[in-house]
Amino acid sequence: MAKKATGKGAKAERRAGDRRKSERRSGAKSGKRPRSNTAGEAFISLLQSPLVADLVAVAATSALAALAEEGRSGASGGKRAGKAVKKAGKAAAAAVGRRLSEEIDEIKKASKAAKAGKAAKA
Repeated sequence: MAKKATGKGAKAERRAGDRRKSERRSGAKSGKRPRSNTAGEAFISLLQSPLVADLVAVAATSALAALAEEGRSGASGGKRAGKAVKKAGKAAAAAVGRRLSEEIDEIKKASKAAKAGKAAKA
C-alpha cells in the first residue's frame, strides 16, 4: 500500500495552527471580562454609578423630611397619610430635579472649559 504524499512540514504547520487557536481561547479566559452590550447590564451599571446613588440619597432625604414635617403639622384623620405621601413624592422629585440641573450645569461648564483649552493649544 502506498502512503499519501504529505510532507512533515504540513503536519507541523497544522499543529502550530492548532496551538495558536488554543492559546487564543485560553487567553480570553485569563481574567479579561468579555464585553456585553445588553440593555440589562447597561441598566445595572447605570444603577451602580455614583450619580444615581447621590440622586437616591437626595430623594430619600427630602422625602423623609417632608414626611416628618407632615407628621408634625399635618391634617388629622385618614387623609393625612395620603397627603403626606404625595408631599414626600413632590419633595423628592423637586430635590432630584435640582440635583440633576446642578450636575448638567457642571458638565456644561467643564465642556466649555475643555473646548477653550483645546482652542488655546491650537
